[in-house]
Amino acid sequence: MINSNIEFPKEAKMKKRFISSTSFSSVAGWLLLVIGLAIIGWTLVSSYNIFTAKAEAPEFFETVTEEIAVKKDGGGDIQAQMQQMIGEQLKEFLPADTITKFLNLGVWSMLAFILFAGGGKIAGLGIRLIKSKTTQ
Repeated sequence: MINSNIEFPKEAKMKKRFISSTSFSSVAGWLLLVIGLAIIGWTLVSSYNIFTAKAEAPEFFETVTEEIAVKKDGGGDIQAQMQQMIGEQLKEFLPADTITKFLNLGVWSMLAFILFAGGGKIAGLGIRLIKSKTTQ
């Protein structure tokens, strides 16, 4: 008759459990490292395309244009005519969409910084998991 109550030493049981947990942490570490590097890479490529004018910056702000009606009959609204003249002079000096483009680029730069920092943290966690596997 075969004895089914064979006892393995505790060390063998612990070693088997340790191997499965370290392989999981190693796979999770590599996965986090790849995800973090992918976020950083995508942000770099997108920023390069935006700043070389190959792609448009995401529009967080829009330019709103208002038309002021001008009365052609001699006694029109003087204030409206002055506002229109000043507006035309400003358009020659500074195009209407320039400010919104600068704001959109500023917001994109802040978002890119956040993505760089987040990708770096995610990749750092992955590296820590990979290192913890090798040190144990």
